Amino acid sequence: MASAHRVVALVLETVVPFDLAVPCQVFGWGRPDLGAIRYAFAVCGVRRGTVRTPQGFGIEVRHGLHALRDADTIVVPGTSDLSRPIPRQVSAALREAYDRGARLISICSGAFVLAEAGLLDGRRATSHWQDAPLLAARYPAVRVDPTVLFVDEGRVLTSAGIAAGIDLCLHVVLADHGAAVANAIARRLVVAPYRGGGQAQYIEMPIPDPEGSTLERTREWIRRNIGQPLTIREMARHARMSERHFARRFVEEAGITPMQWLLRLRVNHARELLERSDLLVKQVAARTGWGSTLALREHFRRHVGTTPLAYREAFRQPSRE
Repeated sequence: MASAHRVVALVLETVVPFDLAVPCQVFGWGRPDLGAIRYAFAVCGVRRGTVRTPQGFGIEVRHGLHALRDADTIVVPGTSDLSRPIPRQVSAALREAYDRGARLISICSGAFVLAEAGLLDGRRATSHWQDAPLLAARYPAVRVDPTVLFVDEGRVLTSAGIAAGIDLCLHVVLADHGAAVANAIARRLVVAPYRGGGQAQYIEMPIPDPEGSTLERTREWIRRNIGQPLTIREMARHARMSERHFARRFVEEAGITPMQWLLRLRVNHARELLERSDLLVKQVAARTGWGSTLALREHFRRHVGTTPLAYREAFRQPSRE
């Protein structure tokens, strides 16, 4: 039996506790019935001992930087003090890990740690929108994109602030183990199954107004009718809005256009059907609203990077019989 994928979170001084909690919950949960059994998780620091947080409590760290030597994936949570120098031994350890093939992930201001190590040079990256100008000014070789939730550059991935770290970690699980496992973890966390990295960081109206004029009922209607050839006109009619007002309101609430949201929903549903059912590809295409096998293949290759059949072979869930 293959050994579990080793994930190590690097905890530096003034670590943001929420940023650290995200990888702990996504990669470090041990409940087999919830699907999170595919990672071996650990936490390390510059040295063993207690790491201070801005909130006045400490985090006990049992491992020093040596824990990074065997890590398959390293997660760097953000810190609240960006004026604090990043230890040289940290940068050296991260470069060494990357050179031997490890995957590196930053959450929020953790991007500054990767940038200091030179691992973001020439790459597109993101961080919290408030910190993005400083990241760009301090590390001009980095192509900073302050508008997105996360950026996947292969073995180097960066996310925006706080909750966007959840999206990035779920994205990693999705890539590693498929939609069924990622969605099981998302349900446990009580968060949206998948928000694409290109979604806007800042949403104009993230919380429904007191009168409850949210589009969630329409989004749920879209989910139930995903197999139908839905149009903006039909969505707007369900929401009892003009097409123009509906499209604008949808972006305000979700951070992406209605058709982008529907596209991601269909791709994610197709992933689950390929993993969990014996349906033919043309049947999966019909149930997810693509209209044809060719359309499913085209969009699947564009967004997942492989064909439906190759995806099924890689992520098919074993039978429970």
